[in-house]
Amino acid sequence: MEYDFLIVGSGLFGSVFAHEATNKGYKCLVIDKREHKGGNIYCENVDGINVHKYGAHIFHTNDEEVWQYMNRFVSFNNYINSPMAIYNDEIYNLPFNMNTFSKMWGIKTPKEAREIITRQIKKAGVKEPKNLEEQAIMLVGTDIYEKLVKGYTKKQWGRECKDLPAFIIKRLPIRYTYDNNYFNDIHQGIPIGGYNVIIDKLLEGSNVKLNTSYADFVKDNKDTAKKIIYTGMIDEFYNYKFGKLNYRSVRFENIRYDNTDNYQGCAVVNYTSDNVPYTRIIEHKHFEYGKQNFTIISKEYSTEWHDGIEPYYPVNDDHNNELYNKYYELAKKEENIYFGGRLGNYKYYDMDKVVRCALDLCKEIL
Repeated sequence: MEYDFLIVGSGLFGSVFAHEATNKGYKCLVIDKREHKGGNIYCENVDGINVHKYGAHIFHTNDEEVWQYMNRFVSFNNYINSPMAIYNDEIYNLPFNMNTFSKMWGIKTPKEAREIITRQIKKAGVKEPKNLEEQAIMLVGTDIYEKLVKGYTKKQWGRECKDLPAFIIKRLPIRYTYDNNYFNDIHQGIPIGGYNVIIDKLLEGSNVKLNTSYADFVKDNKDTAKKIIYTGMIDEFYNYKFGKLNYRSVRFENIRYDNTDNYQGCAVVNYTSDNVPYTRIIEHKHFEYGKQNFTIISKEYSTEWHDGIEPYYPVNDDHNNELYNKYYELAKKEENIYFGGRLGNYKYYDMDKVVRCALDLCKEIL
């Protein structure tokens, strides 16, 4: 066997593991089905603008060890995520805060906002929410639900809110302060130079093969490595033995505007009405305070996943969780194969949680 580890996928999980293993003297081969490294955090540099090819990625964490770890490879700017929401001709701040409430109701104080929301929740009369609509109204009242939750959620999941389970929205953050910072984490920012800087440094010392799927590779290379770190779809690894897990996917429409240095005034704008087909627009230059005399935006369209397109968001309802648990039981019996990341664990992760999981696996098996 030529390698100690075959790492399937060059995203954040696989790259962190490869770096740690290489540093301890293990020999790693990293394969990826795509033509580039980095998985979903890959940035395509277009004339100086780092375009987040697979959607906006904003690093944020309360995990001090993870933050210090990432700063070993790159410096972060001081970008603060302060998205906006557009509902028809109205524009609101996110997350739901006093700026949102002031614009919506013409009020000034937290006391006024609480009274309005409490009154709306009481009027709705929801005690035991049976679906997402009732759950959302019980959390934020009817006005916020109708304008900022209902249409966006319908587009995101491709179903009416009444047809979605309540647990999808376990909580909706409400802030009775004039604070537009979307995240509550201590640390937040965008890596200076883009995420590719991190991936390139993490993979130094590893052999990397792109345009290489795991299924094709193992046909002729069954005994290449002693152990496997697999970050692809766990159901695909087992040839869909129990059936296919469900995902939501995203389609991106990228548009370049020359002679336009600022299209929408911030990086992220959500479109919450269901009469607009896309869920949000990302203007990439704002992540790194770009001064270019042109701009690039990405419109995001949420879609059902099917074979041949990229799976993004696990659909963690009861049916899919039960199905995943069957695959998980198979995975636990493997002696030299380890599953990780969003697809391997069938779980949506923020980036810091991906790094944490990778570091924990390193501590366990290296």
